[in-house]
Amino acid sequence: MKLGKRSILGCYLSILVVLPHSQGRTSSPVVINTWNFLSACQEAWKVLEQDGAAIDAVEHGCSRCESEQCDGTVGFGGSPDESGETTLDSMIMDGETFNVGAVAALRRVKSAISVARKVLENTHHSILAGSQATLFAKQMGFEEEWLNTTESENKWQTWRENNCQPNFWTNVSPDPSQNCGPYESVGQEAARVPFGQSGNHDTIGMIALDSNGKMVAGTSTNGANHKIPGRVGDSPIPGAGAYVDSEVGGAAATGDGDVMLRLLPSFTAVEAMRSGMSPQLAAQEAIDRITKKYPDFIGAVVALKKSGEFGAACHGIAEFPFSVANKEMGGAKVIVVTCQTRTFVSRNM
Repeated sequence: MKLGKRSILGCYLSILVVLPHSQGRTSSPVVINTWNFLSACQEAWKVLEQDGAAIDAVEHGCSRCESEQCDGTVGFGGSPDESGETTLDSMIMDGETFNVGAVAALRRVKSAISVARKVLENTHHSILAGSQATLFAKQMGFEEEWLNTTESENKWQTWRENNCQPNFWTNVSPDPSQNCGPYESVGQEAARVPFGQSGNHDTIGMIALDSNGKMVAGTSTNGANHKIPGRVGDSPIPGAGAYVDSEVGGAAATGDGDVMLRLLPSFTAVEAMRSGMSPQLAAQEAIDRITKKYPDFIGAVVALKKSGEFGAACHGIAEFPFSVANKEMGGAKVIVVTCQTRTFVSRNM
């Protein structure tokens, strides 16, 4: 499924499932992730249904998506940047301690979520980036290998032959809507290329609740297709790509990362749940805050409360599939929801 292929002003979805409330620190395990990445959800559920830890579930689930190259937007061999290289962003967050481990623009190492976990568990830092993150990964025992594939190199070559269209440059010369670089800065106003038109969409964002009541969130992606080298989106940024507090719940976002990291939708959704909102309403609140500033935003938010209740909201697409697993559902299922039109009217006070 590609974002930005439907012409609608905006949309939202709502789904609400109430699961049995936890007693003390005993919980009914649940895992939820963005998109119809069912095998990732199933992999995480294998851990949780055996009373495993939420952090293991998130790592295993996201790792599965990385190895399967989910939709070409997670893992190696996808979303080449302007130089033709695939780089990876990932994050994992502990809802008990608020500790975060993340990697941004990780080069030449496939297991981004596992490297992110090493940042969390083996350093006092939160985010490592670029070639230095690669050096760290090698110290932790990860293999260095080229992430490009024949498919990604062909995609990059086709993009070059199409005059580097689309791209993410603005206010430069020569005209980036008709030419490849190199570019020079100019003082003119240029239109922004819609994120979905660049073939960008599906990050995996996952939240897990284990039988001990602990919650963990994680993300993994190869970023924006044909991005400017060095670009970092929302996925490795706490509060943007994902956020979790075991006393409240967790959320994960997918879509235009350059917009989402400005408005922190995952943090917004968790804080909305803290104030008493259901996960669905909290996710919608996060989406609404974005679309009031960016009406053309394309993306979605999933949310999971500590009680096991979950929900989601989206904007700019016709439908949004996400994956959930719990005992009541008998394992992992994909839920496809149809978005309904939602518009905002500006009021002059």
